[in-house]
Amino acid sequence: MAKKSAVEKNEHRRKLVKNYSGKRARLKALVSDKELPIEERFAAVLKLAQLPRNSAKVRIRNRCEVTGRPRAYYRKLKMSRIALRELGSQGQIPGLVKSSW
Repeated sequence: MAKKSAVEKNEHRRKLVKNYSGKRARLKALVSDKELPIEERFAAVLKLAQLPRNSAKVRIRNRCEVTGRPRAYYRKLKMSRIALRELGSQGQIPGLVKSSW
């Protein structure tokens, strides 16, 4: 199992991303709009910089739903290779046939 604090920190980041996604998208649209004067675009950049850093989607770490492990993560299954192997051995993943020889 991963440290509970690391898992909770990641959940906090997910909440911040959800809360600030609209505001962040509007500011990014202003920044990338070449029709606006440079002063307005720069003001949008400054407002974007004032938002919490953890509200950026890039800061979210993919973690295993079962164990919280941050590495060896399969996106399609939302779990790590170790959890996949354990659950596959127990026959709890439909469609997965685990061979042993």
